[in-house]
Amino acid sequence: MEHIVYTACPVCEDKNPTWQIRARRAVLDEESQMISYRDAVLEIAGVPVFYLPYLSHPDPNSDRRSGLLMPNAGLSSTLGAFYKQPYYWAVSDYSDITISPMVSQNVNPLIGVDLRKRFYSGEVNFQSSFTHEADFDSNGETFGEERFRGHLYGNGLFAISPEWKWGFGVETQTDDLYDRRYSISGQNAKRGLYSSQPRRLLSQLFVTGQGDSYYTDAALLNFQGLRGEDEAAQLPNVSPLAYAEKYWDMGDLGFASVNASSAILTRDVGADSHRVSLGGDWGTTKILPGGFTFNPFAEVRGDYYLLNDTVSGEDSVSRAVGNAGATLAYPLIRRGKTVDLMLEPTVMAAWGLSNVNDPAIPVEDSLLYEFDETSLFDPNGASNYDLYEGDGKLSAGITARAIWKNGTELSTTVGRRWRSRADSSFDVASNLDGKSSDWLASASLQMGRALKVSSRVRLNEDDLSLSRLDMRASTSFDRFRAVGQYYKIDERISPAGTSDEGIYLRGEVQMTDRYSVIFSQLRDISQNVNTKQEIGLAYTDDCARFEIIYERSELRDRTLGPSESFQIRFSLLSLGEFGSDGFN
Repeated sequence: MEHIVYTACPVCEDKNPTWQIRARRAVLDEESQMISYRDAVLEIAGVPVFYLPYLSHPDPNSDRRSGLLMPNAGLSSTLGAFYKQPYYWAVSDYSDITISPMVSQNVNPLIGVDLRKRFYSGEVNFQSSFTHEADFDSNGETFGEERFRGHLYGNGLFAISPEWKWGFGVETQTDDLYDRRYSISGQNAKRGLYSSQPRRLLSQLFVTGQGDSYYTDAALLNFQGLRGEDEAAQLPNVSPLAYAEKYWDMGDLGFASVNASSAILTRDVGADSHRVSLGGDWGTTKILPGGFTFNPFAEVRGDYYLLNDTVSGEDSVSRAVGNAGATLAYPLIRRGKTVDLMLEPTVMAAWGLSNVNDPAIPVEDSLLYEFDETSLFDPNGASNYDLYEGDGKLSAGITARAIWKNGTELSTTVGRRWRSRADSSFDVASNLDGKSSDWLASASLQMGRALKVSSRVRLNEDDLSLSRLDMRASTSFDRFRAVGQYYKIDERISPAGTSDEGIYLRGEVQMTDRYSVIFSQLRDISQNVNTKQEIGLAYTDDCARFEIIYERSELRDRTLGPSESFQIRFSLLSLGEFGSDGFN
């Protein structure tokens, strides 16, 4: 066809479509299902904005096809002028590769390679990049020697049988700040059985099995620190971390299970820890006269630690831990014409073995643990292995819930825990250090898309002052959508020893049928720093979305400092997405 116009927008006689391609010549190859253009001009609202002597894209009704994707170009104070041109290669019906070379004014070229492949029993996904360059700061000034640098993030999961699977996750990069220098995302994604902490990379190889009456998993873990204070020799290698459980339904006698666990941690510098545990537990539920629910339980476990005596002072430690007790609850329900009310006061009492926390045992899995309302009625308030809550304990709490006929739901839980003896092995942050815990509460409100609120709070046992608050809210109604999170931690329980407070907001306000204002802010209130803030304008219709966004970050990390950017993003239905990082 000669002198053609192509668009995915509705075409009206009295106005130009949002976007269209106007070309001197177009050819539809029915065999390859590709449409190609000669002397193509991209017009936005009738205004020519981009010229290409040749352009091609798949027929919108076709399957995926190999070819050039939309480029990304811009100007940055870090990289200078840059141009990124992805190429999509549909290798087969079950695999594809995207190659994305990027040339920059200030630094050497970088090549990104993404791979996806499906197999009969599973799939793999990899994201990678590499370059040959020196370090550089926020102004694009290079320093040090040039060498190969890059990153590799990936994961895979495969079925061995209907009940067994194996998989892997890999996260590695050559430099602590490589991902931040080149704005590479995906560092916090979960790529396997376990998740890592922010600015810590985790590679893992694992296997899991689950049947009607058993569960087991085993994993090899390796960590890479990206924080300035991280020392590679002090981060552990875990080989392996394993858990297995077998349980039985004994009818009127309740449920019983046995479990085994191991954790083998080694370091080049610091304490090694090799733990093996074997345990069992039993529990049942009985309905007593008057409607009371009675849940007796018992658990016992044996731990053996093989230690580095030059660091721990002991070459091995063995111990037995256990608890026995019962939970008594009285659920009350009152049904109404407009709202149903539920109230459930609960008491848990248990007695455990004393003096179970040997100071020679290194605390690896409970460094950041905090006893909260989710474990209020657990016999062992410390849910991991290295620390155990023994002796006598009593928990009391009440849960209330109101459910309206229109779907609105309000619920809350309040409670506290008392112990017969204080255990110095627990710190203040764990909420298990004294003879009583702080007051704990949680609340949630569900009103459909209009409003969802959830919060958790910890109040000082002495004066009810705020020790910790976590709150999240989201809303979507009419022309407004937003999500917000707020947290505050008092210095009394903060691991850093200083108070911590922050807020995150993100939303969009639709000003007209087509135009919206976008905003977001991530602020560290305690440090008086805006980690990230955005404000922008968006245009959306039936065939396109355009965004103009200003972004600023005051984050500092060694040689990288505050940055600003002006971004233009737009996507065109049936053609793809465009984007540009403006002025960092």
